[in-house]
Amino acid sequence: MFGTQNRKDLAFEYQSQIQILRPSIHSRRANITVKFQDLYGFTVEGNVDDVNVLNEVREKVREQGKVWWALEASKGVNWYLQTQVTSTLKTSLKLSTLVNAITLKKLIRKGIPPVLRPKVWFSLSGAAKKKSTVPESYYQDMTMAVEDKVTPATKQIDHEMTCITDFKGRVLSFVVVLKDLPRTFPGHPWLDTSEGHAALRRVLVAYSFRDSDVGYCQGLNYVAALLLLVLKTEEDAFWMLAVLLENVLVNDCYTNNLSGCHVEQRVFKDLLTKKCPRLAAHLDSLEFDVSLVCTEWFLCLFSKSLPSETTLRVWDVLFYEGAKVLFHVALAIFKMNEEKLLVAHHVGDVISIIQRSTHHLFDPDELLTVAFDKVGSMTTTTISKQRKKQEPAVMAELDQRSRRLNSVFPDEKL
Repeated sequence: MFGTQNRKDLAFEYQSQIQILRPSIHSRRANITVKFQDLYGFTVEGNVDDVNVLNEVREKVREQGKVWWALEASKGVNWYLQTQVTSTLKTSLKLSTLVNAITLKKLIRKGIPPVLRPKVWFSLSGAAKKKSTVPESYYQDMTMAVEDKVTPATKQIDHEMTCITDFKGRVLSFVVVLKDLPRTFPGHPWLDTSEGHAALRRVLVAYSFRDSDVGYCQGLNYVAALLLLVLKTEEDAFWMLAVLLENVLVNDCYTNNLSGCHVEQRVFKDLLTKKCPRLAAHLDSLEFDVSLVCTEWFLCLFSKSLPSETTLRVWDVLFYEGAKVLFHVALAIFKMNEEKLLVAHHVGDVISIIQRSTHHLFDPDELLTVAFDKVGSMTTTTISKQRKKQEPAVMAELDQRSRRLNSVFPDEKL
């Protein structure tokens, strides 16, 4: 998996991997379920219609790749680095820079070719800049510092005791759950091997050493695993994880009490009421809590919910436009299923409709078109104001929950 290749080799390898899927004539006639591996090694299960969609998507990927290669040929290899617009430069920007910035935003929303993702993500997200501020041996030093040591993070990664509560947060029991590494995309040809587990563990433990406030939180294993598959090296995956947690996402999303994640869910509920008032009212009548589906979305950044290429298309935009993208995508999923959800009579029906939809969203363009063209605009400033509005209520609720848990288990550090 790891190694160095020049651009030509990577492009050739990439093109050879994008093969047209051809189910047998018997499959087409019987419309049975078919299984196949996607570009990143994940086993995909779907019907023949899904295969046809994937073939169309792969053709679009080829065409999009040609656009990126043409831009590199005409503007230079790193042309996209000349698009950063800051407040101090707005008055003196060259027209060419503005054109590049507009072009890049549109291109990224249409998808970064898989072979270019590693370097484009690493440059535009700020990971390269963050890495440049520390010694070259930083990651190796971090992994060596925690090698063979038992830390709170390694205890969570290797074996975890988890608290089971009811819907009101009351403790029901404590149980030991399976180790997180084997549960991370089980069956994947590289991630679900001893080599894959070891690489993922090193990245997660190293970051827990870098930021003890975050340490390790369930959900990070899926995010880090997908970063490893895209970035190819542990060190680059580590820095992408760092910039994601420290610069892209809201603060405290992965701390012990998940306060940031709770805030995001409240903000999302408000946005759903504003953007889809009829649907929000219906879901309220069913006593449906958005956290039943959104917790996984915000913690795993859709990596457990959407097909891999669709997830990575979302991440393409996330690393360039910021965390507001998560709200756009979450709203789009509800909006795309609005008519079905409006006739749902039970909470379980709502969850099933959403899960079936996300698992078969093989066309990233369909999702992102709704997310940005039909959901409507949302500024980072507006979302930040909503977060500040929700924070006091979240912190009060978490404090009350903590007091309740401590009264039940006074000798446990929860």
